[in-house]
Amino acid sequence: MTGTRSRLLQRLARWHWGTPAWMCVGAAVLLSVIGLVAIGTVRSDLVVRQTVALCIGLCAAAAAVLPSHRRLDMIAWPLMGLCLVLLLVLLIPGIPEFLVRPRNGASRWVNVGLTEMQPSELAKVAVVLAIASWLRLRRNQRSFTGLLPPILLGLVPMGLVLVEPDLGTALLFLPICFAMLIAAGARWRDLSKVCTIGLAGAALMIPLLRPHQVDRLDAMWAQITGDTSLADSSGYQGQLAMMMVAAGGAVGQGGAQAAELLTWNHLPEDHNDMVFAVIALRWGIFGQVVIWGLFLLLVVGGLLTAATCREPFGRLIAVGASSLLFAQMMVNTGMTIGVMPITGMTLPFVSAGGSSLVTAWILVGLVLSVGLRPPSRLWREQFAFDDGSGHG
Repeated sequence: MTGTRSRLLQRLARWHWGTPAWMCVGAAVLLSVIGLVAIGTVRSDLVVRQTVALCIGLCAAAAAVLPSHRRLDMIAWPLMGLCLVLLLVLLIPGIPEFLVRPRNGASRWVNVGLTEMQPSELAKVAVVLAIASWLRLRRNQRSFTGLLPPILLGLVPMGLVLVEPDLGTALLFLPICFAMLIAAGARWRDLSKVCTIGLAGAALMIPLLRPHQVDRLDAMWAQITGDTSLADSSGYQGQLAMMMVAAGGAVGQGGAQAAELLTWNHLPEDHNDMVFAVIALRWGIFGQVVIWGLFLLLVVGGLLTAATCREPFGRLIAVGASSLLFAQMMVNTGMTIGVMPITGMTLPFVSAGGSSLVTAWILVGLVLSVGLRPPSRLWREQFAFDDGSGHG
């Protein structure tokens, strides 16, 4: 027992406690607290459940911190395989409801005994680790063909999630790939080629979208152009969310008044997907700026952690995890204020939902694991970047 304690103390003494990763932790804590208050504004019955999920998320983050991030390479591929299997299970026709219970026409949750989980949330972590593992010992991302394997690692789970259907989560996988490829030194001209191909592919996939997904795209375009013809049908949730955001004004309506307005207006998913509208209504522009500022603090902390890490694997984990959370915030707040289609995307740390909250904290734990550990005496040279001559 004494020996174990001694080894633990020695390990803690070697950690780099002055890491910028604490910026991510601080931002995540404040966002989680704001989330509890916002959820309590509209669904006080969910506060205890969200608090329990937060405690589980903190434990999961600690579990991600304790082992060295360098050992995560061993679980990256098994985790990726597990996520793909679970995503495929969701799509099996006739699967028993005790295992996969559809909600609102979507099969996204798997029963794991005491609770249900969303494999798509776990897939976010798996994609970050798998791409980091793939890129850590390679330089072929400096060519166009070298970009294809890591992008494929994002496209496969993206396609499975899209079929669930879950357009919002599916939109996150490509930004993860691009952020990590940029950190790995991919050339901008090669990335631009991929973007062109991706846009063409997205246009070809429009006929494959389900009717309600097409309706959401139409509703977004109507909101942008000022067309109110869909305000009482497919654009109802978006229009009502923007009304709540506008009603918050500069300083908000306060808790009691905001709760009353939301009760009378019946904003769908106000505790979950539309929680940003609750924040805007209760705290006004001030609340919106605080949310955006905290996520900016989080992504800056993640990027600074990556900049101070000399190991490719850790650097890519920090970039992938922090950029994923920031991209998810952009999608969620964008759909709430009417500049993106409504996709059922949660606001990390803030929205009600156990799987989303635990996943967000695992990602923060991964960043902190990278930041706390200084580079070993022997480490691989950092990624090479373009020197401007085209031969870097």
